[in-house]
Amino acid sequence: MTDIVWRPTPEMVAGARITRFIERCGLPDLDALMARAAADPAWFWAQVTLDLGIDWYAPPKQTLDLSGGAPWARWFAGARMNLAHDCVDKHVETERRNKLAIIYEGEDGQVRKLTYRDLQAEANQLAHGLMSLGVSKGDRVGIYLPLIPEAVAAIMAVAKIGAIFTPIFSGFAPQAAGSRLEDAGVKVLITADGFTRRGKTVHMKTAADEAVAHAPAVQKVVVVRRLGNFVAWQEGRDMWYHDLTGRQPQAFETARLDPEDPFMIIYTSGTTGRPKGAVHVHCGFPLKAAQDMAHCFDVGEQDVVMWFTDLGWMMGPWLIFGTLMLGSTMFLYDGAPDFPQPDRIWTLVEQHGITHLGLSPTVIRALAPHGEHWPAAHNLETLRVLGGTGEPWNPDPYLWFFRHVGGGRCPIINYSGGTETSGGILGCVVTRPLKPCSFNAAIPGMGVAVLDENGVGTVGELALTVPWVGMTRGFWQAPERYIEAYWSRFPGIWVHGDWASVDEDGFWYIHGRSDDTIKIAGKRVGPAEFESVLVSHPAVAEAAAISVPHEIKGETVVCFAVLKPGSGGPSDELARELKDLVAAAMGKPLAPEEVRFVGALPKTRNAKIMRRVIKAAYLGKDPGDLSALENPDAVAEITRV
Repeated sequence: MTDIVWRPTPEMVAGARITRFIERCGLPDLDALMARAAADPAWFWAQVTLDLGIDWYAPPKQTLDLSGGAPWARWFAGARMNLAHDCVDKHVETERRNKLAIIYEGEDGQVRKLTYRDLQAEANQLAHGLMSLGVSKGDRVGIYLPLIPEAVAAIMAVAKIGAIFTPIFSGFAPQAAGSRLEDAGVKVLITADGFTRRGKTVHMKTAADEAVAHAPAVQKVVVVRRLGNFVAWQEGRDMWYHDLTGRQPQAFETARLDPEDPFMIIYTSGTTGRPKGAVHVHCGFPLKAAQDMAHCFDVGEQDVVMWFTDLGWMMGPWLIFGTLMLGSTMFLYDGAPDFPQPDRIWTLVEQHGITHLGLSPTVIRALAPHGEHWPAAHNLETLRVLGGTGEPWNPDPYLWFFRHVGGGRCPIINYSGGTETSGGILGCVVTRPLKPCSFNAAIPGMGVAVLDENGVGTVGELALTVPWVGMTRGFWQAPERYIEAYWSRFPGIWVHGDWASVDEDGFWYIHGRSDDTIKIAGKRVGPAEFESVLVSHPAVAEAAAISVPHEIKGETVVCFAVLKPGSGGPSDELARELKDLVAAAMGKPLAPEEVRFVGALPKTRNAKIMRRVIKAAYLGKDPGDLSALENPDAVAEITRV
């Protein structure tokens, strides 16, 4: 094997959770486990529940039911469970009750720590409070919060009731947040007065008020006092979190639910149409998150796990469910990674004894130029595993992270999957060597293959050939979009939308999305959302958005606009106005890098905009086959712009 940068020690292999799991399954090695899991997914996931110590209220009578077909697989029929029991309640019944569940630090330096007993008490009080507001099983609760302890308590409280939560990205502008609240039919919204970014106050309650104006089903707004800043108040609708929970009992009877009962609608965006609400159930996302964290990241009870993320990105819930199910400790940081200095993350690692650190390639690209002397100034010896996800790595930032943060001794668990899969498809295990930017394993239980239009190929679509517990149970109120998105290419096979390959040594690589989805700093957004904002401007007739490489973010967005006749024509002022319009509607992190004006967009004869062609022309690459285009001259104009 060439280009190997890290090899596990014999001690690491022998002590790894994945090694112990393979031994418990009575199998000789990881390859045998992968083969058995692909041949018998019901056996595999039953073994996972034993390994994770799932504490059923009533055990399952059947592990896997495929009577509805693979897209609608159902798991653990006849059982009763609640994710909040496995995340919190069962730990409080043991010596782990006084173990830290959460360590939190805000950008302003505020530190809070909650034991499992503390978390249970707060979740129970909030569950009583939400029920007093009329929240019951199946109702939707929006959580529009920074990554603070109250966000964790809120998720657990909603689960205890049997209600469903919808996480909203804290950086979303009101219109984007409101569209998700409206689509989910959210009844109660939990938000905060504000938070800080780079020392400046972000007025979250103000944004929440504007978002609720787009979501008429919202009846109550519960506000966490995070900063103590002034907020506008609507009597009868708004209430303080501490007033709702303060006098409530600290005991609560957690609902005993069907494992297939939904608990979360988390929004992701495709290439067309409105955002898609991926529906996840009690026996799905949490089990998959915990399994990946245990078998890939080797997380155990003694570990402190930090992932630089947001509640609205799937890695936020992933961090919460994975750590709590494993009885370990999550570290939450609510702030910028380089404020007030470029060593903020390294300071957190040193001060709080973090063992597992997950950062996106975007964060490393931003921190590395400040120099390796920043991490070198801190004792990072508690680190034993690094993680990265959200976008493909480039070699230079990967190696910087590996050498200067991990000291060349910590493996980087490269990790790729999606919101709809509840976690990883490809990843790494700590028992195998690593090549830069690669994945050293498909994740056990995922049945991964690379397919082309004729079947198996060396480079092609990343596909999944067997069902797994973390599959989304469809898109909220749009089951047909789910089938079209993932199951329409090959019979009975999930096609994920990533372009992948496997090298001669068995290392996997992802080469990007095979559709037009845009990822900015790890956040997945559909071009239709940008385009909808642009065409809302009175001067714009049509628009197209594409992703392009960016030195820091990994990807950014460039928009093309066709103006209406008589609009006054292109100008720098109009371009700035359109960029500001997108920033106002979707949030500043999603503002376009630039807006360009063209006379026409390349389209097929059935009026489909060819974003692939636009992107190739903009980047000066071969746009490929243009035979389906109705107006090939439009490509030349984009190239000239």
